[in-house]
Amino acid sequence: MRRFARWSTICGLAALAVAASGAGTAPLAPGADDAAEVADTDWPTYHGDLGARQHVPLDQIDASNVARLEVAWSWQSPDNPLIAEDRRKMAGSYKSTPLKVGDRLYVNTSLGQVAALDAGTGETLWVYDTKAYEAGRPTNLGFNSRGLAYWTDGEQQRLFQPSNDATLWAIDAGTGQPVAGFGDGGKVDLIATLRRDTSRRYYTIMSAPLVVGDVVVVGSSIFDGPTRREMPPGDVRAFDVRTGELRWTFHNPPMRGERGYETWEDGSADYTGNANVWTNFSADGELGLVYLPFGTPTNDWYGGHRKGDNLFAESIVCVRAATGEYVWHYQLVHHGLWDYDIPAAPTLFDATIDGRERKAVAVITKQGFVYVFDRVTGEPIWPIEEREVPQSTVPGEQTSPTQPFPTKPPPFESQGISDETIVDFTPEIRAEAMEILKNFHYGPIFTPPVVVTDEIWGTVQHPGWAGGANWGGAAFDPDTSRFYVPSFSNPTVVGLQKPDPARSNLDYIRGAPRQEALQGRHESVTGITGPRGLPILKPPYGRVTAYDLSEGDLVWQVPHGDGIRQQIVDLGLPDPGPVGSASFTGPLLTDTLLFLGQGRLADRVAGEDAAEGSLVAYDKQTGAVVAEVPLPARPSGTPMSYMHRGRQHLVFAFGGGPKSGLLALALPASSPEQPAAVSDAARGVR
Repeated sequence: MRRFARWSTICGLAALAVAASGAGTAPLAPGADDAAEVADTDWPTYHGDLGARQHVPLDQIDASNVARLEVAWSWQSPDNPLIAEDRRKMAGSYKSTPLKVGDRLYVNTSLGQVAALDAGTGETLWVYDTKAYEAGRPTNLGFNSRGLAYWTDGEQQRLFQPSNDATLWAIDAGTGQPVAGFGDGGKVDLIATLRRDTSRRYYTIMSAPLVVGDVVVVGSSIFDGPTRREMPPGDVRAFDVRTGELRWTFHNPPMRGERGYETWEDGSADYTGNANVWTNFSADGELGLVYLPFGTPTNDWYGGHRKGDNLFAESIVCVRAATGEYVWHYQLVHHGLWDYDIPAAPTLFDATIDGRERKAVAVITKQGFVYVFDRVTGEPIWPIEEREVPQSTVPGEQTSPTQPFPTKPPPFESQGISDETIVDFTPEIRAEAMEILKNFHYGPIFTPPVVVTDEIWGTVQHPGWAGGANWGGAAFDPDTSRFYVPSFSNPTVVGLQKPDPARSNLDYIRGAPRQEALQGRHESVTGITGPRGLPILKPPYGRVTAYDLSEGDLVWQVPHGDGIRQQIVDLGLPDPGPVGSASFTGPLLTDTLLFLGQGRLADRVAGEDAAEGSLVAYDKQTGAVVAEVPLPARPSGTPMSYMHRGRQHLVFAFGGGPKSGLLALALPASSPEQPAAVSDAARGVR
């Protein structure tokens, strides 16, 4: 079995021994005399560009030298001492992807602080604390912020910070101070401009806003476990980048008289909520269009109180950036009952398809599909078929008879629970898996939830609500039209039960399987574990899929990581090779390699030298692992890359709680490679 080289030989713990003040460790000086002549590059938006391609046209780091990456600098989040002093401020994984403009990086923190760093050294230049944490713990994932937005008109430079207390801040990128002329003293209250009265404990914002022209577009994160039909709406809003004035609102659910209102029977659009964009947006700046990936309405699992298809829930909607005017939409799930939110920013790309130059958009999903549309007209690039799906037996429910299935590209995940998907390392293990499943309802994708009984403890949903794909997104190569999607297999159990009528006006809510029935068994409250602690499914459990989007074809698919490989061997079974892991970040694509971060691989590395994580570099053409660079910290945010003074950097967030920050990798300064010329950064979607 492959093992890591000692990670301490390439980086060392000294790289993380940075003062809690946030100062970074200095890098080695560039080795080549002419290094500074290589053009610097920026990463000005969360995904690198408005089209969410997560691609940077750099090739200094390639297959010949990637294994020699070392820590150039590290930076400790200013949240760390706050969390250490007060555990009520405890945050989960640190997920922010920094922006790079000129000689600076800009990043936000889980608790809502904003910082500027020197792009070469990681030294802290300024920190502004919004003190959003003083409002208390936010809904859903708690203290959790994934990025910010940048705007300039050539004179002013502003950062737009989405704080967990549902406020949008404008911070001067030069001084680190709030912009006095924006909103009320530099911030806009996102609760105050909602169309319904909303408690702040149900509403927050965690993903990066998107600046398009002179507006900043903002989504929301809304409480996912409602006990009432009435919830905050998932409206998307755009604010003036200079003044903070509300410029437009796209209502979801629609208001009376608006397009789509009739798809909510009995006026249910008037009170139903959620159906929000909690993830990131994308946009075509030249066309002036924004693409909104909406989620599931209240509640995720039962819709008897919201009969109908429920537009624009679980739809991609295209609107005009300047006005919010509707252009087109496509609903990917009708009357959703599976929490199949569109989880990531749609990816915009240009390609020759069937002999025609097309401006297209690809939408990855939790259910393992890729839907591809003409991004101007909304016309599917390849046919999408409405196919019959299983129907609900829950009283009062009204399931859609069909769901849309794309004919191309093929799915990137296994779907549903069937003979083809159940674990079968040995006949005995398969028999044990079938014994576990006898107490669950299961079937093909879009099998709806059932009411929990003594005999049936819920529906096994696969893919589950975490995916498939998720918020880390996908990456597109404009040179080859290759599209790279990381994903993992994560079945979940959904069982419905009657709520306490004194506490809820919903007919059914999601409930846990009967706890007494689980004693001595492997099932968990939200998931299902197979025999002997193994997954209930066949591997791989995490994978990377490459498509050719000029043809809609699968190019390659490989497991990502060894996963539970050692656990399988420890059971006395043959070594299966890599079986894939659910531990990965979003992708970063350069002109030479595809990068994914992954967490600690304790099952592969023994002893005190065990790496906390690694950066995996893939050959873009074949999917072969070129190198796994061991790291002294667990990557938790999607990587980004830039060129600074002749040296290409890879930067990503690490850790969580009181031990989080940023880590920057680069080639050794004494590396004999001359910095490569920067590719044409202007090609493709802008």
